[in-house]
Amino acid sequence: MKPDRSCNGSKQGRLAALSIVTIGMLALAGCGGSDGGSSSSSAANLKQTSNNQANPAASNQPYVDTIAYSMNATDGLAASQVTEKAAVMQHQWKSGSTTIDYTTTTGHLTAADAQGNPEASMSYVAYTAPSTNGAPRPVTFIYNGGPGSSSIWLRLGSFAPTRVATPDPLFGNNWPNYPLVDNKESMLDVSDLVYIDPPGTGLSEAVLPNTNQVFWGCDPDVKVIRDFVERYIAVNNRSKSPLYLYGESYGTPRTDMLALSLESAGVHLTGIVLQSSILNYGSTDDAADDLPSYAEVSAYYNQVSPAPVSLSAYAQQMEQFSTAQYRHLNNGTPPLRTLQSWSQTSGMSVQALQSYFSQNWFSDTLVSNGQIGRYDGRVTLPDSDPRLQSDNDPSDILISQPFTNALATQMPQYLGYTAPNSTYVPLNDGMTWDFSHGGQSYPDTIPDLLGALTLNPRLEILSENGYHDLATPFFNTEKQLARLQTVPHLNPNLQVTFVQGGHMIYLDDVARPQVKAHLKLFYAAKQIPGALTLTTLPQPWRDESPASSPTVSTPSTVTQAAAP
Repeated sequence: MKPDRSCNGSKQGRLAALSIVTIGMLALAGCGGSDGGSSSSSAANLKQTSNNQANPAASNQPYVDTIAYSMNATDGLAASQVTEKAAVMQHQWKSGSTTIDYTTTTGHLTAADAQGNPEASMSYVAYTAPSTNGAPRPVTFIYNGGPGSSSIWLRLGSFAPTRVATPDPLFGNNWPNYPLVDNKESMLDVSDLVYIDPPGTGLSEAVLPNTNQVFWGCDPDVKVIRDFVERYIAVNNRSKSPLYLYGESYGTPRTDMLALSLESAGVHLTGIVLQSSILNYGSTDDAADDLPSYAEVSAYYNQVSPAPVSLSAYAQQMEQFSTAQYRHLNNGTPPLRTLQSWSQTSGMSVQALQSYFSQNWFSDTLVSNGQIGRYDGRVTLPDSDPRLQSDNDPSDILISQPFTNALATQMPQYLGYTAPNSTYVPLNDGMTWDFSHGGQSYPDTIPDLLGALTLNPRLEILSENGYHDLATPFFNTEKQLARLQTVPHLNPNLQVTFVQGGHMIYLDDVARPQVKAHLKLFYAAKQIPGALTLTTLPQPWRDESPASSPTVSTPSTVTQAAAP
């Protein structure tokens, strides 16, 4: 059988590469300020500077946060140390003829339970701008996955006003020092953006008597992020704003669960964005689900003949092939004569098919003397590259050190925030995650999504997918969302789109403008050209549970996944 390629697979490379970034050693030049001088950046001041009435001409308020935050499993912050101070800085974003004055707010807010007891001091970065038409601007809450990842990847790579300029899928001569550039595809013209670090990541720490590990599980994670969202809305007077969630990778099942939790708490969402999804960890159809993505990667390396006319056309061809060969694909490694027959039908070379069913499918069986990426199959390094000794995923190596370098050398001055006594944790390698949810060992969150739609039938859903993502293949996402077809009379506002690129589709200079165009239409409640809907998705696998009937099994605890 093929090795497990779901997001909860082991990924030691990123854990080694991204263990910590010491903010105490970051450049302090240009940040200025002191703890005493930043006392005005309290929760009350956040309300003034983060809402739609923000004054772009206001003076900057840098903040040096002297609290020593810990991301260790058994640590927690004393209640007496909890603060909601923040750095508040003024900037300007330009894209074409559009100019927007905006504010960055970087610090902590306190998530509290229903009784008002503090749970965690959550680090976040918010990008906000004044309203131009008198109506409240949308607010989008954004987070990565892992579990165990901070929001560094989405914040520095996707749709904030600045981004790390990666040459994806190539490395470029300036690795690992890619520049931080103005991002003309920022979503700032569409929505305010709030990037969240879950407890035990970034600088987010539990508040005693809670410890960080209390929140390291599907259900407690969702509850504490829900409480953060409610706190942000209350502090910044955003209850009348259209509210959106944006999750990547494990952030997509988190989004399904969080949407249901917020709707149940009376916080009504306008929409959710699921990017690079793994919505059901219990799916067992890996071979049939994954093959279309691997075929697209094979085509990139000229292992498909004739060469596909388009990515979308070839994806459809391979989805039909996988469906037709479903029983055989999930029945172990086929004999050579079967692979030769499949080569004629699929266009994939026998070499590519052999690679797909091998135990070393990321090795030189597809690329001669080289290794391809899991997050982006188009990224490759030669076997001799010394970087592969500590990280076996070239597509992870492509971004890991450049992103941490950008955070360490450029972001403190831009955001005006430093924490000299703390260590920012991009990905927590000491995290053990309880994946149990809904009576299952691993989360199946299609029922959660259905629950959110039941409470809020107007909820808009956008699923964004990369053709070359081998970590969360697009066909699996289609098949899981299609399970909603089993619910009578359900007609959700669901759109599913595809672009070239890997797990982090925003790194690709061709894909990023396309995704931004999709998002702009989605936020305007318009149809995206070419997007699939619930009725046009391929039917779910016959052996999958319907959306309303998740399978029940014994809960378990497993080591956290290393996915962004």
